Amino acid sequence: MLCQAQTIIVGAHNRTESRGAHARDDFEDRDDDNWMKHTLTWTDEKASVSIDYRPVHMYTYSDDCEVIPPKQRVY
Repeated sequence: MLCQAQTIIVGAHNRTESRGAHARDDFEDRDDDNWMKHTLTWTDEKASVSIDYRPVHMYTYSDDCEVIPPKQRVY
């Protein structure tokens, strides 16, 4: 569980924005220009964390519904 926690912490610290449940006091706004991507993290045998990214797909797998574009959450 410590390795899993470490990958979450490193991935969150690397993401310099606030988005939904991922909120940071030092980066209060979302940044779609730089962070419209999924963060992938993993650890190796020495507990070093690696980071990579996967694009966010803005399409659906059927014609039954339309894509819902992202927007800022306001409360």
